[in-house]
Amino acid sequence: MATFLLERTAPLPPHEAWRRLTEWPRHGEVVPLTRVTVTTPPPTRVGTLFVARSGIGPLAFDDPMEVTVWRPPTPDTPGLCRLEKRGRVVTGWAELEVGPGPGGHSRVRWHEELDVRPLPGLLDPVVARTSHHVFGRAADRLLRRP
Repeated sequence: MATFLLERTAPLPPHEAWRRLTEWPRHGEVVPLTRVTVTTPPPTRVGTLFVARSGIGPLAFDDPMEVTVWRPPTPDTPGLCRLEKRGRVVTGWAELEVGPGPGGHSRVRWHEELDVRPLPGLLDPVVARTSHHVFGRAADRLLRRP
């Protein structure tokens, strides 16, 4: 399994950083060659299902996910969202944590463990570095865009 951890400080209050990071279709706007479709009715909660479709033509695959923990931030506690990846190609989990940071900003942690089934474990370090880069850029864009 490939594992990566992103940490960011965003010049936003925690509730706004949380909103920007957990509006799932927005991820499709900032991750190249990806479209995200939520398949359950709003609002997001435990049990929400969505699919990230990534790639082009016959090289595209679905990455279905389920929200298994949903605790938005409060003034006293950081928010935590855990996603379980349940696809045939990608499995694993992701956790997004958003809490207060210095100077009224937010502290964001994105921790993910994924297994890309067709790839041998020897490539896990490459998958981790690539994912860290791609999702780091995505997090930066999501936190910048209203």
